[in-house]
Amino acid sequence: MTQYAMIIDLRKCVGCGACALACKAENNTALRHNGQTFNWADFVHETTGKFPNTAYRTLPVLCNHCSDAPCVEACPVDPKAMYKTEDGITMHNEERCIGCRACQDACPYSMWEVEKDGAYGEYSVISYNEEGEPTHPYYTDKEELFKNISTSAAELISIAGTTPPHETKYKHPDYESVRRSNVVEKCIFCDHRLKNDLLPTCVEACPSNARIIGDLDDNSSEVAKLLKKYSYFVLKPDEGTLPNVYYIRDYSAKS
Repeated sequence: MTQYAMIIDLRKCVGCGACALACKAENNTALRHNGQTFNWADFVHETTGKFPNTAYRTLPVLCNHCSDAPCVEACPVDPKAMYKTEDGITMHNEERCIGCRACQDACPYSMWEVEKDGAYGEYSVISYNEEGEPTHPYYTDKEELFKNISTSAAELISIAGTTPPHETKYKHPDYESVRRSNVVEKCIFCDHRLKNDLLPTCVEACPSNARIIGDLDDNSSEVAKLLKKYSYFVLKPDEGTLPNVYYIRDYSAKS
């Protein structure tokens, strides 16, 4: 049975943001809600040490698709809205979600603040669509930038017939192309693409091939080979969640 895992090679990642932009375009995530960032693919930027002995890294972060996922255990719905698939993905069913946000409270990586040696970052693994708020509030704006010359955002979506205008549509039994209000959402390893023998969009978009996804249980897969070749770490190992997103190597390397 396939057990998906992702490796992020920090030696190759320079924080260009291509993965986050590709993810946002692919999955139609909102811009912001009440100041909350909606990025399934996010970053923590760290500069540590004192000059001239400094080190820098961009740490890409996303749902860790934990083997022992607290978000799944915390979900009160039966059958669960947050659940594990047979191939190891932590999946979320939108129709079963009641918006209680118990999964957010249980996830040790949700709204995690990172502070170490002067470095600071914050990211959200599980996002929540505020009740009553439009998924993409920008597109309700009827004001024209240039009166009688340019098109308003509201007119643009009216002409396009969809919100957002360049919506990526995909058929998936658990996820709508654009999620409704009062539900949570998060990275699903682009399950709709994997089912069609396509790579997750963040993996495909990375110009330096810093992201690798594959079957952890297949010794011949690239992810299995890389984990044997290099030392690696996962986020918050003491939580005992058994994350399936692994980090190898460093950007500021001495060798």
